[in-house]
Amino acid sequence: MASDSVYKVIFEHEGVFIHPSSDEEGIEQDLLISGSLRILDKDGEIIVEYRPLEDTVDPSNMLCAGKDSSSVMEGTQCPGDRSHQLLETQQSYETEWDMVNAVSFRKKPCTNGEGSLNHNHEKSRWALTFSVSDLKSIMVKEEGWTFLICKLKDTSTPLPALHFHQGGSREFLESLNRFALLTESAGDETCLLVSTPNKALSQSFENLLDDNNFGLIHKFRKDPYVTTLGSFSKVTNYLFDALRGTEEQHQRPPEEVADLLGEVIPGLEINQQEEPGFEVITRIDLGRRPQVTRREPLSAQEWTKHQDPEGRMISVPQLKHLIFKGGLCHAVRKEAWKFLLGYFPWDSTLEERKALQKSKTDEYFRMKLQWKSVSEEQERRNSRLRDYRSLIEKDVNRTDRTNRFYEGIDNPGLVLLHDILMTYCMYDFDLGYVQGMSDLLSPILYVMENEVDAFWCFVSFMDQMHQNFEEQMQGMKTQLIQLSTLLRLLDLAFWNYLESQDSGYLYFCFRWLLIRFKRELSFQDVLRLWEVMWTGLPCQNLHLLVCCAILDSEKQKIMEENYGFNEILKHINELSMKLDIEEILQKAEGICLQIKSCKDLPHSVSAILDLDTDLTGSGSPGGPRLTQRQEACSNGHLRETSSQNSCKVAFMS
Repeated sequence: MASDSVYKVIFEHEGVFIHPSSDEEGIEQDLLISGSLRILDKDGEIIVEYRPLEDTVDPSNMLCAGKDSSSVMEGTQCPGDRSHQLLETQQSYETEWDMVNAVSFRKKPCTNGEGSLNHNHEKSRWALTFSVSDLKSIMVKEEGWTFLICKLKDTSTPLPALHFHQGGSREFLESLNRFALLTESAGDETCLLVSTPNKALSQSFENLLDDNNFGLIHKFRKDPYVTTLGSFSKVTNYLFDALRGTEEQHQRPPEEVADLLGEVIPGLEINQQEEPGFEVITRIDLGRRPQVTRREPLSAQEWTKHQDPEGRMISVPQLKHLIFKGGLCHAVRKEAWKFLLGYFPWDSTLEERKALQKSKTDEYFRMKLQWKSVSEEQERRNSRLRDYRSLIEKDVNRTDRTNRFYEGIDNPGLVLLHDILMTYCMYDFDLGYVQGMSDLLSPILYVMENEVDAFWCFVSFMDQMHQNFEEQMQGMKTQLIQLSTLLRLLDLAFWNYLESQDSGYLYFCFRWLLIRFKRELSFQDVLRLWEVMWTGLPCQNLHLLVCCAILDSEKQKIMEENYGFNEILKHINELSMKLDIEEILQKAEGICLQIKSCKDLPHSVSAILDLDTDLTGSGSPGGPRLTQRQEACSNGHLRETSSQNSCKVAFMS
C-alpha cells in the first residue's frame, strides 16, 4: 500500500490462520500461517485483506519502526525527504510493538540467514487482497472452530481457507454484510452467496450511492441516508426492474411490490386495501382552497416587545403566529431558536436562562470529556466508538462545504461540528451517530455560533427526529403512510396515477422527510422552513403538508408527460434548489385550512394533523408542557424515554 493511500479500517482481527496443504511443493508439513484479517475502505472501494504476521504492519507506518529495520524496504519508494521526515517524526511505541509481534507462528531452521529469507517469502505468498465486488460466495464450515472459504467470481479455484481459531468469524461476516448482501444458498445452507452490483451498474448509480459496490436494496435498508441523498439523475432500470419485474413479467403484483418495499424499509407492511390504522378514504369534496398571504420576517424590535421586564416571553401564541407567517430576521434567530426548540422555557426569566446555560455548559463538557479522554489504546477495543468517529469525520468533511461558515481547510466550524456530534454519541448511547444527523446540526450551529447552545438545540431537534434514525425506521414508516393518506384525500386522481406507476408509496419523498428538506432548499430557505415548522402551527406535521404542496405544484407535469417510475424519481430529485419556500409555505397553509374546513374529515387525517387539539396555546406559560423525559416528535408520535431507553409510540389525538 502506498504511503499516501487513503483508507479506513472497518474490521480487523488478528489470529486468523491459513493451513497450507503439505502436498504443495515447498510447503513444510503442519505449517500454520498466522495473520491479520481486515476489511478496508480504500478510496470508496471495499477491500478484504489478509496479511501474514510479517506483513501486518502498514508500509507507511513501518518506517516508524526504526532506521535499521530491514522491514522498511517499501519506504525506499518514497521521496528521500519525505522518507527521512517520516523516520524522524513518526517514531511510535505502538508501531515498534507491531514489529516485535511480527514473528513466525512456527520457526524454521536457518542456515546462514538464508532460511529466514525463505520463510519470509513463504509467508508473503499467503497474503490475500480482493475487492468485495469480486466476491462470489463464502463457505462457512465448522471443525472445532469456524473456517471460511472465499470464492471469487472470475476463478473456479477457491482462496485458501481462513481459520478462526480464536473466534471472530461472526464479526467478520457481520462487517462484510454492511457492504454486500449475504444470502444463504438454496442448495447448500453452508454457502453464503454474495450479491453486489456489477461495475457498469455501479457507475450508473454513482450519484445515488455513496460507495459503488453496495447492493441497492441492502444498502437502502442499512444506510437509507446515503442511498437516498445522492442524485437520482442517473438511475438505471435496475431499481425499476427490481420493483416492476422483467419484461416477461410485465408488472409485479401489488402484493409483491409491497413485499419488496417492506424489505427496503423495515416494518413497512402496507395492506393493499387499507393501510394499518387508517380507514379507507374515498373521494371527498374538500371545497375551495382558501388564499393565504405571508408577511415580513419578525424583526428584533417586535421580538423585544414580547418580553417583560424580567425577560419572560409574553403573548406567546401571538408571537408564534407571527413567526409562522413570516419567519425570523437573522438577528433574532440565535435567541428565538432556543425557545422554539425547547432549550429555553417560554416562561423563564433572563436570570433563570443564565443559570440554565451555566448548568448545561457543565453537563456538555462533562460528556465531551468522556470521549476526549479515551486513549487510542482504549478506542482500539471499542469498535462502536471507532465506527462513530470514522463516520462523523467522513460526514463532517462533506457537510455544507460551500457555506462560508464551513468552507476551506482546517475550518473551526468543522471542528465544532465534529465535536458536537461526538458528544451526542455520549448523550445518546443507543442511537449514537447515524448518517444524516450532520445535516440537521449544521444549520443550528451556523445560527448559534456557540458549541454548547448548538448542542442542546440539536438535542431538542433530535428528540423530534429520533425515530427517523432508529434502526427499525418506525418514524419513516409512519410518515410515508401518513403522507400517502393525506395525498389520497387531497387528490385521489393523482394518487391513483402514482399508484399505477408503482409510486404510490411515495418513497421518492424519503429524502424530504428524513432530513426535513435539507438537501432540497437553499441554506437560507432551510432556516426559514425549520423555524416556521417549529412553531407547531397551523397544525401538527406541517412538513407533510409541505410535501403535499410540492407534489401539488408538480402533479400536472408528471401526469401530462406521463412520467413512469424512473421519470418520477428523476423529476423529483431535480427539484432540488429550484423550490420557492414562500410559495410552498403559502400553499401548505392553504391546504391545512382547506382540510380544517371539511365537515366529514376522516379520523385518520384528523389524527395525523392533530386537528382535535388547539395547538395555539401550547407555548403559553399556562399551557400544557412536556416533561424532560417525554418529548413531542414532529413525525406525529409521542416519544417517551424510559430508564431503559425504550420507545413507546402512540398517536396524538
